[in-house]
Amino acid sequence: MFAMIFHFSLSIDYQTFLHHYHGQARQILVWSEEGKRLSLPAARFRTFLLHNGVNGRFRLEINAQNSIVSLQRC
Repeated sequence: MFAMIFHFSLSIDYQTFLHHYHGQARQILVWSEEGKRLSLPAARFRTFLLHNGVNGRFRLEINAQNSIVSLQRC
């Protein structure tokens, strides 16, 4: 089974995240620590949203078809 792992940090305040989540921009662009630019659906971060936004370091696993297998805060 082929999988790629990426790590990245994210800091988006609450209001900015809502703009992304509610359609003004449905993708969140990040640079991974491995040097890759990733475009991720904002909806995937909904479970990480707190009163101060989405913050932290994340671990992303994707499969050979570039589908998200898992996204975790680490």
